[in-house]
Amino acid sequence: MRLLIVEDEIHLAEALTQILRKNHYSVDAVHDGQSGLDNALSGIYDLLLLDIMLPGMDGISILKSIRAEGIATPVILLTAKGEVDDKIAGLDHGADDYVAKPFNTGELLARIRAALRRKGEVVPDDSLKYGDIELHPSSLKLSCQGKELKLILKESELLELLMTRKSAATSKEQIIEKLWGFDSEVEHNNVEVYISFLRKKLAFLQSAVKINTIRGVGYVLEANV
Repeated sequence: MRLLIVEDEIHLAEALTQILRKNHYSVDAVHDGQSGLDNALSGIYDLLLLDIMLPGMDGISILKSIRAEGIATPVILLTAKGEVDDKIAGLDHGADDYVAKPFNTGELLARIRAALRRKGEVVPDDSLKYGDIELHPSSLKLSCQGKELKLILKESELLELLMTRKSAATSKEQIIEKLWGFDSEVEHNNVEVYISFLRKKLAFLQSAVKINTIRGVGYVLEANV
């Protein structure tokens, strides 16, 4: 799961980034409205944490812009205590929820999970199954027919992406955007390395699930069971 934080209080944004990464989310953070809008319009994020008061462009304007472009990414507004009118405006323009500052970390994480569930996403507390394998993103564990091993974070994120897309091919560009961000300098061979790691671990588990390469298109899972 990839989240975007748009928050001009840099210390708060850094603290949120650390908390979310410890909970196995991939996180990008920007600190002004225009950067927030540019990142949100990429469509690569599973959820946005959006402050209302931002330099350059306020959070409500960002929200209105992405909804006007048909982007349905869940948005949780970060509001100052007592900003009732802004909360109402945000909900009216398509926000999924809001959290007033200062907020409890556990509550924020619960609201993130709830927002993702409402949009039909698989949240990190859940497991994903495909063929004879089961992935637990929250613990980074992959199991198959009673055997289990632990993945590193990027392996788990990559396998989760392939499992959620099922029979749809996923290109290297899509993988880079989803796992590292649309402005990342990561190269295609980084993707190839993680695909190789996953193939070896699937083979170690003696899984019938394979990662097939479709030349010129990308990767797709196949369950030979």
